[in-house]
Amino acid sequence: MSRNDDPHPQDQAGRRAAGPDPDASRTPEAGLQGPLAGVRVLELAGLAPGPFAGMMLADHGAEVLRIDRVSTVAGSGDRPRSDVMDRGKRTIGLDLKSPDGVAAFKELAAGADVVIEVFRPGVAERLGIGPADLHAVNDRLIYGRLTGWGQDGPLAPTAGHDIDYIAIAGILSMLGREGGKPTPPINILGDFAGGGLMLAYGVLLALFERERTGRGKVIDAAMVDGAATLFAMFYHASQAGFWGPRGTNLLDTGAPMYDTYETADGRHVAVGSLEPAFWAELVARTGLTDLPDRDDRANWPEIRERLAAAFKSKTRAEWEQIFEGSDACVSPVLDMGEAARHPHNTARGAFVEVGGVTQPVPAPRLLGSGHGDLAPATRLHDLSAWGLPDDRAKALREAGILA
Repeated sequence: MSRNDDPHPQDQAGRRAAGPDPDASRTPEAGLQGPLAGVRVLELAGLAPGPFAGMMLADHGAEVLRIDRVSTVAGSGDRPRSDVMDRGKRTIGLDLKSPDGVAAFKELAAGADVVIEVFRPGVAERLGIGPADLHAVNDRLIYGRLTGWGQDGPLAPTAGHDIDYIAIAGILSMLGREGGKPTPPINILGDFAGGGLMLAYGVLLALFERERTGRGKVIDAAMVDGAATLFAMFYHASQAGFWGPRGTNLLDTGAPMYDTYETADGRHVAVGSLEPAFWAELVARTGLTDLPDRDDRANWPEIRERLAAAFKSKTRAEWEQIFEGSDACVSPVLDMGEAARHPHNTARGAFVEVGGVTQPVPAPRLLGSGHGDLAPATRLHDLSAWGLPDDRAKALREAGILA
């Protein structure tokens, strides 16, 4: 993984959400609601999984300071980017190739609870900000390392992407239609779920353990490990003979009662009528009461063909009306814009608009607790609360080490 944090133009349009105005001045305490209030996180800027982990922590009240390259910060203003994964964070630019920049980072780490580091193995050590370097100034620090392959093993020093991690984890072989080639999903299984989310989970575990031991921890979060863990059930199922080749199983489009179907208007519905009661509801509402026995796999092609023809006879909106309020487990396949406007999501307040960007609210929801500030990332000018005195910060800025 490499550091790549080029700024994007910030949309400062109005915001339709509860909470502080995104353009209001924020103190270090602002937005610190929720269960992680008071937890300070230094996030070394990198590709998407690292910022996602930082977002998960910031969403629940942690104070996250993202460390950008100085060149990234130059000329980008107080609103560095509109990326949802940077919501609620503060940012600075710091030259970590400079001894003074490294010294400043150590001063920040001395008062932090967590560091998120996303470099290839060995890079942080060469810069002088590896776990041993930072634990020397703060032995309570939790050092979260996020890579594709982990800190050791023959692949550790090599490049990779989500598609590579899920391939080596055995997951990609399971994805796709029967008779077709493996089909990668978008980069959610390795990068975000197996990587960023697992790192955030690891941080919570380490914070909990620190309450007992008083000492920090190093987290080795590898996307290949995290992705494999997500598929724990399927490793067992394949070894026990419950799971066959891709595209032939109950949950991978092999079964006609768990698939998507095109409607008359070129849209789609999702069918998940697995249990007998749900299947009976689907049969009743489609009028296909003479379908053959679905428990006989030999009948699956005919069932799929007849379901496809039935769904193709009406528009998606018509099918939504037919299945409204039912337990048939039939849902419209919505695009992302439609999802934000769906009545269920609207009723739950599942999406908000912040800075002109529609985005999901923090999850999971801790009932009775608040969440972090959802305003776009903001440059942090006063670092004294983080342990870097004003005169030292001024000298670093004049030297071009701090932006």
